[in-house]
Amino acid sequence: MPPELSSELPSEPTKRLRPVDLGREHGLSAQAVRNYEQDGFLPTAERTPTGYRIYTELHAAALRTFLALVRAYGHAPAGAVMNAVHAGRTDDALTALDHGHAQLLRDRETLASVRGAVEHLAETAEAAEPAPDPGPLALSIGEVAHRLGLTPATLRTWEAAGILLPQRDRATGHRVFRATDVRDAELAHLLRRGGYRLPHIAAVVGQIRTAGGTSALAAALTDWQQRLTARGLAMLSAAAHLSAYLTAAAGSDR
Repeated sequence: MPPELSSELPSEPTKRLRPVDLGREHGLSAQAVRNYEQDGFLPTAERTPTGYRIYTELHAAALRTFLALVRAYGHAPAGAVMNAVHAGRTDDALTALDHGHAQLLRDRETLASVRGAVEHLAETAEAAEPAPDPGPLALSIGEVAHRLGLTPATLRTWEAAGILLPQRDRATGHRVFRATDVRDAELAHLLRRGGYRLPHIAAVVGQIRTAGGTSALAAALTDWQQRLTARGLAMLSAAAHLSAYLTAAAGSDR
């Protein structure tokens, strides 16, 4: 067991803690701790005859685990994991983590493909030759939305912001997404999750199209590489906390 996690195991299961005791370690209010328990992120606390909650080191470990999961996966997935754990659905908790790792892998693959596209565009611009035809790929707006886990309305918003420039089918008037359009949508999705605003994303995607002024694009991609690395490390930390908590919780049930 990692030494930094040993302190979170309940060596004194009967030691009583107050909500303020749990919250102080993380800069949280007592009410926030009570809310986390109410939402199922902490195990249900016993009560004193007068109605006060009795927390233990197991609850402190649960709170550390939840907050580590939030840093790695976000609030909603972290809550889903803790709810599943406390309901005895360990496989569901692990599946939720699998989805987070799959998303991280997709982000890494998208980032790699964008870097490759930027390098290729820079080379073709330097040679003053047009980029090759992206191929016969042609998807509808619904297919692209499904591929990215978005809604068609989101893609239409990105089109209105100048991020996407899909052509229209002459016969039907429907949007047609070619390979480069899909690449632009994937990059926009990546940057949007990173907190970038639509005008900035439009500028970045526009730089890919024109292969001009790529310094801002390179900075954005470097920033995202660092974010992905930080997220991956946070996932490792969260997994260690969760493993220790599952062991502690199993021991408390004996």
